Amino acid sequence: MPEDERSYRRRLEKEHSVENIRKQLALPHKHSYLRDFIYGAVDGTVTTFAVVSSVAGASLQAEIVIIMGLANLIGDGFSMAVSNFLGTRAQEQELENVRRHEKRHISVYPEGEREEIRQIFANKGFKGDDLEAAVRIVTSDRQEWVDTMIREEFGLATEVPKAWKSATTTFIAFIVIGILPVLPFILTTFVGEISINPYPWSIGMTMLAFFIVGAAKALVTAQSWIRSGVVTLAMGSSAALLAYLVGMLLRGLVDSGI
Repeated sequence: MPEDERSYRRRLEKEHSVENIRKQLALPHKHSYLRDFIYGAVDGTVTTFAVVSSVAGASLQAEIVIIMGLANLIGDGFSMAVSNFLGTRAQEQELENVRRHEKRHISVYPEGEREEIRQIFANKGFKGDDLEAAVRIVTSDRQEWVDTMIREEFGLATEVPKAWKSATTTFIAFIVIGILPVLPFILTTFVGEISINPYPWSIGMTMLAFFIVGAAKALVTAQSWIRSGVVTLAMGSSAALLAYLVGMLLRGLVDSGI
């Protein structure tokens, strides 16, 4: 066995001591809001840069880019946060509804619910005395009984993220990362000392934002940060390219007087 695998095994043995396992299981479950951050950051960058690209592609003034970019940033960001809140809240309400019904079923007709537990564990390979022991243990704890039915019968998680945290994470990521494409236009317009073509800088800021978001995701998902950054960059760039082509098309329509 290679040395690195031996070291890894020793660390796992230490982490899986009886005391460490007990402490780990006693900790409250913490939901990751990485999905909400990635969702807000990527969408904020793509949609804002889409506005910047379409307006810049049509050769309109920087002030229009700023107005439309910021309007999109606030409006779309809030809309996405609300959508995320409602979607996550719907999950919470579905879980609450299922939990309420299961509690009532257990109270009114426990024999039927006990038989469901029996068949659930029978499908997992339990037989004879082991099956009956499993049914007896699960149904002796009302909370565990309900949670088992929620997981096994309905395929739902027994806990869901907080709706307001999901929405807030999405909105903050949308604003903080999504403002990068329009930032060069703001600086060149309101800071007199800066006289550059803002659009190439906007492209650079957007590409950097895509790569950083992808690389940051890799820190949590244990993927290659370079590969994750490049994949996110490529996906975001394709959306940006489409937006620029639309802007060029609009410019052609304006020039032709249509």
